[in-house]
Amino acid sequence: MKNLAQKVGETLLQKGIKLATAESCTGGWVAQAVTAVPGSSGWFDCGFVSYSNTAKQKMLGVDLDVLERNGAVSESVVAQMAEGALHNSEADIAVAISGIAGPEGGTEDRPVGTVWLAWAITGHPTVTCLSFFNGDRDAIRQQAVEQALEGILAYLPQ
Repeated sequence: MKNLAQKVGETLLQKGIKLATAESCTGGWVAQAVTAVPGSSGWFDCGFVSYSNTAKQKMLGVDLDVLERNGAVSESVVAQMAEGALHNSEADIAVAISGIAGPEGGTEDRPVGTVWLAWAITGHPTVTCLSFFNGDRDAIRQQAVEQALEGILAYLPQ
């Protein structure tokens, strides 16, 4: 993951783009991974850890009706999280993650390992992705962080 975070940093620095994160189930792990890279202050703006629905509303502007209707682990919520991180930061790109890392909390419709990710880029449509990860809580969270970082590289404007 260290090499991936470093590649993200090099790419963002080269493009003059700053990153913000909006994390739920990963608890700030994406922000930790990128700030472990020396010089990250040149391309990382801030991270929001919005674990509760109230935090998602207050910190990121996620609509209460959307939370109640769709649940926190949903495409619409994670898209609003990413867009809220952009709006409430100096960043040009934001990644958001909301999921069920377990071991409890899964349902038939949303089993443990269900993770929604979104990337919001200034001037571009927000991109969302639904993933299903396997393993224990740490493994699910680590896979989500890796996908978040890979998505940053994939969705940056060329």
